[in-house]
Amino acid sequence: MSTCRQYDTVAFDVRENATMLFFARTSPGGDIEDYILIMRTIGDDFDDAVFIEVNEEQLSGNDILSEATMSGNMLTLTFARPVRELGNESEIMLVFDDSAENRTSMETGVFRVLGEKLAGGHA
Repeated sequence: MSTCRQYDTVAFDVRENATMLFFARTSPGGDIEDYILIMRTIGDDFDDAVFIEVNEEQLSGNDILSEATMSGNMLTLTFARPVRELGNESEIMLVFDDSAENRTSMETGVFRVLGEKLAGGHA
């Protein structure tokens, strides 16, 4: 069974040694209530690994993500094993608001961050 998480904000960023997709649910006052950060390391000193952080807790192991599928405004992440930090789920669906800003962040970042983990689905 999958868990569905709803986010109103998606941001893509590139740093010196990483590309990142950040999904956040914010309060009416703009505070972050819940987030997921998906990060891919880049550069000669790194092994192009994907890491995931949920609300300040990094998920175990850089091989945790086995597959990602995108369909419209939903990104489904399938894990190699159940994830304790996510209630032992082996799959989660990230549903984000279908705004122009979020679509731009996803179009720009999803392939750069998830790369070979993307399978199937449609944009």
